[in-house]
Amino acid sequence: MTHNTPVSPRPLRHLSEVHRRVLTAAQLRSHGVSAAELSDQCRTGGPWQLLLPQVVLLHPGPPTSEERLHGALLYASRESAPGVPAQPTAGEPHRPVYAEAMITGLAALTLYGFSSTPPLLSLDRVDVLVPRLRRLRSSGYVRVLRTSGLPTPRAVTGLPVAPVPRALADAVAELTDADAVRRLLTEAVRGGHCEPAAVVRELTQAKLLTRPHVVDAVDSLLAEGRSIAEDRLYRMVTEHGLPDPVWNVDLRLPGGPHLGGLDAYWPDQAVAVELDTRAPRQDEDALWSEYARKREHLERLGITVVYITPRKLRESTEQQAAVVRTALMASGDRDPAAYVVVLPR
Repeated sequence: MTHNTPVSPRPLRHLSEVHRRVLTAAQLRSHGVSAAELSDQCRTGGPWQLLLPQVVLLHPGPPTSEERLHGALLYASRESAPGVPAQPTAGEPHRPVYAEAMITGLAALTLYGFSSTPPLLSLDRVDVLVPRLRRLRSSGYVRVLRTSGLPTPRAVTGLPVAPVPRALADAVAELTDADAVRRLLTEAVRGGHCEPAAVVRELTQAKLLTRPHVVDAVDSLLAEGRSIAEDRLYRMVTEHGLPDPVWNVDLRLPGGPHLGGLDAYWPDQAVAVELDTRAPRQDEDALWSEYARKREHLERLGITVVYITPRKLRESTEQQAAVVRTALMASGDRDPAAYVVVLPR
């Protein structure tokens, strides 16, 4: 038998090219390859090679990045029975089922198209996320990461990949270079991959916000996220024909206390917009209480406050513009607001 010999009796035509090149030992046995034949094919200088424990590369020479990823998932996927990988669902014979395993960390971010991560072939390690109770060890180029709650993967190039915030947290956990961490988090937000709050939530759950270089990067991330949101708010006003507000102002009662800062304010209609850029940290409840007190105080003075999250600005700009327009139009039906002093922030 050579590496060009079909592993019959079951043909492999139903598999994609990469899935014909990387198979588990159990899959090869199901195609009629005996243990002795497998050992002979994988001998030193032979046509096949053992890529990972129980995962075989059906050609000599180094694996491609696609083969490495596929092999990592085959190694880490839950078996439907001892030694037998999970099978495809009916109607999907061309795509294997990678049960309870997904690519995460730097490899996942590269698959998402991050420019600040290394090419796949230059990565010494591929991180794979599995449930905490799985009995599986890291081996070869595969590092096994465990979680008590496996997230829903996204399909990227046909592979199950952890959501960007989770992949970021797994990557950051292994990085000690502050600049590298900052580049990753900034690209995640600037590239529109996810919102800052989602990143901070994952970093918090991973207990990474005790590391000074991560905290510094998160502060930069939140500033970056606010800057992007402010730009989107400005474009929403101009592109949807809303009247010009005064931007970034503080309100005060005449001779009285400070009422709070606002991102946009229409004095004639007493309508305000504030970006809700809170990040989920330990003081989230206290911060939300501060938001609520501020809103309640302003509305007692007759000022309508519209809170908009960065995600809504990105995903439903037209709808948010309609909310603001409705508030502006409804101002004529309300009692006049109290007089307030508007100061630049």
